[in-house]
Amino acid sequence: MDKSNQNKDLEQSGSARAPENKMGVMPVNRLLLSMSLPMMISMLVQALYNIVDSIFVAQICEDALTAVSLAFPIQNIMIALAGGTGVGVNALLSRKLGEGNLETARKVAHNGIFLALCNYLAICLIFGICFSRTFFTAQTDDPEIIAYGHTYVSIVATCSFGLFGQFIFERLLQSTGRTLFTMITQSTGAIINIILDPILIFGWFGLPEMGIAGAALATIIGQIIAMVMALIFNIKKNTELNFNMKGFRPNLSLIGQIYKVGVPSILMQSIGAVMNFGMNRILISFTSTATAVFGIYYKVMSFAIMPVFGLNNGMVPIIAYNYGAQKRKRIISTFKLAVLYAMILMWIGLAVFQLIPEQLLMMFNASAQMLEIGVPALRTISLHFVVAGFCIISGSALQAMGRGMSSLVISAARQLLVLLPSAYILGKVGGLHLIWWSFPLAEVASLVCSIVMIQRLYRQVVSRLPE
Repeated sequence: MDKSNQNKDLEQSGSARAPENKMGVMPVNRLLLSMSLPMMISMLVQALYNIVDSIFVAQICEDALTAVSLAFPIQNIMIALAGGTGVGVNALLSRKLGEGNLETARKVAHNGIFLALCNYLAICLIFGICFSRTFFTAQTDDPEIIAYGHTYVSIVATCSFGLFGQFIFERLLQSTGRTLFTMITQSTGAIINIILDPILIFGWFGLPEMGIAGAALATIIGQIIAMVMALIFNIKKNTELNFNMKGFRPNLSLIGQIYKVGVPSILMQSIGAVMNFGMNRILISFTSTATAVFGIYYKVMSFAIMPVFGLNNGMVPIIAYNYGAQKRKRIISTFKLAVLYAMILMWIGLAVFQLIPEQLLMMFNASAQMLEIGVPALRTISLHFVVAGFCIISGSALQAMGRGMSSLVISAARQLLVLLPSAYILGKVGGLHLIWWSFPLAEVASLVCSIVMIQRLYRQVVSRLPE
């Protein structure tokens, strides 16, 4: 039997080993930058979309902007489901490639696609149809805000199949190191969204003026186009994986391994949605303008933090791959470089928030009241950027090495045990202006937890790996 036939038989038997991927041999700094820069660029485009979308919505009226701010937790939940499942697939698939188990890696990809479809059908479609209005009536009795919010969320939730498909197909590209294609899909989807926003909101080029419904439609059209592009890139370029789903059966063992990392990630991001919901309830008791300011903060903050998440997306498969390949030195080097770059990015964001908060708010047609509330709010909240870079990278490193529960504990402690209670207490004691200090306080707690968890991971796992 010749060598090619032997390799074919080995692969069919499930014991074939993948050839050494660049994640195991390329110099770490060059690898991290080559993996992360495309993701960081695409995340910046995503951040630009978030800002532009809200700028156009703000032109409708402040109630519309408040409604979109109140809708943010629901969008966070959808992203948590899609992104958390993607994190689990990404980490497990990269680890299997690092181990050389190509057949299992392909099965992980198939199960990930199946899970994305299940999440959309079982949760988001039902919520969008049945519960979108109830979500807003639980937060406010203002009929205008409720009407705007119901319209927006019912569209983005019921049509979120594009979001789930985009996430899973992009994570499959990331898992095999093809982040350039992910940059293309994310950027294209965001740019289409930006272009369609004013056209559909204000009725340009003879189209009907759709208002906030136009903003929602622009969002889902961008997601669907990005999903289709990501699928095509996977089929044509991701040669290590096989996308023939014929005869597919769910593999409960692999699904369990995916969600060992994925569920903590989902819960961690969902905790962010709970925090947003709780913070909106606290702020709206003072004035709806404070809620709008909080929404603006998250949109603008994304310009500082989205590149860090792009760095994360490049880092996770590198650490997971080298964990599977038992390469301690590469894991440590990747983590240290990622922390360094994340801290630089967050310090740049801090400088922007401290120097030009008025200009940031004026992009959203800010009223005098919004400026009075928003300027000190942006300057105070952004102080937590000083240490946020380390905390974000630490959480993702824990997930990449199968310690998703540790990452969950850090997030829960920060947002539920410190942030919300301190915001409530500070609001009662000193009024609205003190609430914003809860963010720096919570980040200090997150820093302490992150240091403890990373040190434990190093002692128990990383230090025992070969060089």
